[in-house]
Amino acid sequence: MSPVTLKSIAKATGYSVTTVSRALGGHADVNEETRRRILQAAREMGYQPNLVARQLRSQRTYTIGLISPSYMYSHEDDFFALLIKGIGRAAARHQYDLLLSSHLHGDDEMDAYRRIVGGNRVDGMIVARTYRDDPRIAYLKSLNHPFVVSGRNAPGLPNDFPFIDADSQLGIHMMVSHMVSRGYREIGLILPPDDLAFTGYRLAGYRDGLAEAGIAYHDEYVIYGDLTLESGYHAAQTLLARAPQLTAIIAANDLMALGAMRAVQEQGFHVGHDFAIGGFDNIPAGQHTSPSLTTVSQPIIEIGERLAEMLFQIIEGETPADNGLLIEPTLVIRASTDPSHNRS
Repeated sequence: MSPVTLKSIAKATGYSVTTVSRALGGHADVNEETRRRILQAAREMGYQPNLVARQLRSQRTYTIGLISPSYMYSHEDDFFALLIKGIGRAAARHQYDLLLSSHLHGDDEMDAYRRIVGGNRVDGMIVARTYRDDPRIAYLKSLNHPFVVSGRNAPGLPNDFPFIDADSQLGIHMMVSHMVSRGYREIGLILPPDDLAFTGYRLAGYRDGLAEAGIAYHDEYVIYGDLTLESGYHAAQTLLARAPQLTAIIAANDLMALGAMRAVQEQGFHVGHDFAIGGFDNIPAGQHTSPSLTTVSQPIIEIGERLAEMLFQIIEGETPADNGLLIEPTLVIRASTDPSHNRS
């Protein structure tokens, strides 16, 4: 059986060889319906592009990269899995591969960036979970290497790079307001590590919500974790020991919220009735706990997909229409703050 070529796909679809080539190459000037038909025909015909020839013609690797800091990545955490799912969808549409790596934050992580980016192994990078004055961003900017960022700089610092982020300040504000509306006024907060850029936004949202409700801010109600389930568990234990008057805890991600829920239940509280727990991210695990977890939902898969599409535009030399995009999150109310809400 002869191999499937661009010419045979063109003959089968009725489009020119040039149009077929540009559709399979992910070029933006091809109509979406045309691209869809050509990609469908290519799949049905079993087309396998000659990657080496494609790379030699274009001087590209047809690979994008994502390095996740390993201390923030847990096998229990669906955040990166969902982000990667969205990135992967877009990469597949553009016939790109996704290079994934995980390294400890610091010198090890920067060495990986130098090895992967400096070694010309990728055409662009996606930076996830930004730090204050992020050295990864500074490095990519110094090379003028295509990149996009999942997240922003810390409050008060410039966002002079392409990014997509959920408005976590608004999200935590909404969570505080919801808890106050249910009668919970002594609310603790478990934050991520202080060097992460989004920590400042989530603390600001907490303070905004308290101020709006006329509730005083107390330093002893705030503690830091590391985004893992175990850190949420231990942080909640510490909060309850030093502030036993607490009636609610908000955690900056769902994993820490689930850990906090376990600690609170071990203290004899009935979560959703005499104690409230809230999280952030809306990972699938939160729907299946007892009680189910009230959370702030950000569209993680969509963010991953849109980040990759933005990166492909930059790789093509285009300027994205939205070079900095802030997405409004939504509050998902479940039984951990309101027993009238069963699993949903």
